[in-house]
Amino acid sequence: MRRKMLGVSQEHLADALGLTFQQVQKYERGANRVSASKLYEIAKTFQVPVSYFFDGLADPVTDESDDVGEAANRVITDFLNTPEGLELAAIFPKIGKGRVRRQILDLVRAMADDEGQQKSS
Repeated sequence: MRRKMLGVSQEHLADALGLTFQQVQKYERGANRVSASKLYEIAKTFQVPVSYFFDGLADPVTDESDDVGEAANRVITDFLNTPEGLELAAIFPKIGKGRVRRQILDLVRAMADDEGQQKSS
């Protein structure tokens, strides 16, 4: 998600890390695990703390979990992992009028409801 937010291609990230873009693809899909040292390099490349990649996870020391927070993070992550969601998230706040933003939200809700009704038919 961070790579997409910054507009960095898989090829560019792979070059910065000394990998092939196929390896970056495998990391992103979860097919291969990312080592701690590679995670550090990725964080350095994206100029974020390593903890950025663990945001929303329970603290292993206190074992506290926030089910509501985790669910919200899943929704946001699913949304931002689509090309349209990422673009919409970047553009939506630029709509100055709250009434217009609410109308867009109403439209999206209606479209999603219609889609759900069509699937259940």
